[in-house]
Amino acid sequence: MTQHRSSSLSTAAKALPPIVAALMQPFREFFTAPVWRRLLILIAGMVLSPGKRTVSAALRVMGLGATKDFARYHYVLNHARWSSRAVARKLLAMIVENFAPAGPVVIGLDDTIERRWGPKISARGIYRDPVRSSHGHFVKTSGLRWLAVMAMVPVPWTKRRWGLPFLTILAPSERYDAAHRRRHKKLTDFARQAILQVRRWLPKRKIVVVADSSFAALDLIGAVRRYVCFITRLRLDASLYEPAPPRPRGQKGRPAKKGRRLPKLADLLKDKKMRWTKLAMPHWYDDDARCILEIVTGTAVWYHPGSEPAPIRWVLVRDPTGVRDPQAFLCTDLTIAPATFLCWFVSRWSMETTFQEGRAHLGVETQRQWSDAAIARTTPALFGLFSLLTLWAANPKITPNLRPRTAAWYHKNEPTFSDIIAAVRRRFWLTPNLSMSRQRPDSVEIPIELWNRLTETLCFAA
Repeated sequence: MTQHRSSSLSTAAKALPPIVAALMQPFREFFTAPVWRRLLILIAGMVLSPGKRTVSAALRVMGLGATKDFARYHYVLNHARWSSRAVARKLLAMIVENFAPAGPVVIGLDDTIERRWGPKISARGIYRDPVRSSHGHFVKTSGLRWLAVMAMVPVPWTKRRWGLPFLTILAPSERYDAAHRRRHKKLTDFARQAILQVRRWLPKRKIVVVADSSFAALDLIGAVRRYVCFITRLRLDASLYEPAPPRPRGQKGRPAKKGRRLPKLADLLKDKKMRWTKLAMPHWYDDDARCILEIVTGTAVWYHPGSEPAPIRWVLVRDPTGVRDPQAFLCTDLTIAPATFLCWFVSRWSMETTFQEGRAHLGVETQRQWSDAAIARTTPALFGLFSLLTLWAANPKITPNLRPRTAAWYHKNEPTFSDIIAAVRRRFWLTPNLSMSRQRPDSVEIPIELWNRLTETLCFAA
């Protein structure tokens, strides 16, 4: 048994690209030595696999399809003791250090559905499918609901901010919590915990949280507005008030929570006397050019019975061309200019691109783990791999390989995630055993083991 295990580890060491251990070194302290060796194999295999992201696919692409101790690689996900939260904290620190060393740190919140079926996927529920649904067409799907927390950071090779996931939280269905006799937590409850966790991880930085209307809840805003700047959408029929007037001296009873009621934002849209200010916004929705909008802004107290009042700055936005419907946004920091926090909110739209790229290039929804522990780790690991690959693309050893893929009929100005994973793969496929002193400059000698791995990967590529 000892001889077989040593030979298996020797084969794995030969298959592992030397650069992988160097790139993963910041995470070494979180894993024991046996788990660390197998984790590196899994990471390299997940990057090089062109189709499904299963443990079997990772082992095959690394030339370990015949290994006898394959169960130990599954052990990394379903039983090994390592802290996902500690890894997430380190990943966030690396993202901030490399892409946002100064200024506010913009954090995006959004939920996504991982379409999974089967009786062993116990935490799944029935949810609205945001990808297949539209305003006039409602589609339900069975799957797992994840809350993704991303750092919205500028990257050197593009003009837009990218959403880099560092913390992904499983939000079990109400049926699952009832079956396990647990108190059901809403998505906003998980969001509150995630925001306060990020605040503890970055105590000295200004944090700006951008979220969609699913998180526009007064309970959530009241819990986090003292710690972060929170930006989200605002309903046009929201109840807005003036600040509560000073309490008269000697008056008894509870102090007032709000002042005079203000007109609803929907009524302001109909007011022909309203003065609108023009604002040029870059990257508004899908427009690459600057888009001219008209805005009205003000401060108010958002309040409804049963909740604490929240002072906000609201912005009402309309498209003078009439192509898009009017929208309203709020910011809990009353001192920030509307143009600034609208730009921050616009950056959250790249989160949908991250979800799409994760499914297209990292095999999200193709993993086949059935145990609860492996399910809770695999999807966050794949989304974290998106951020790792982006960080590695900025490495001087990989950056020279980063270039947009073009053809005679197709050109793109900036690299996308498909170019990033291709650049990392080019570096991973390099091996020190390649013959560099060759007689013919148009040929290269490839070891038979590497040749077999390449051909099998191409033959079974989906």
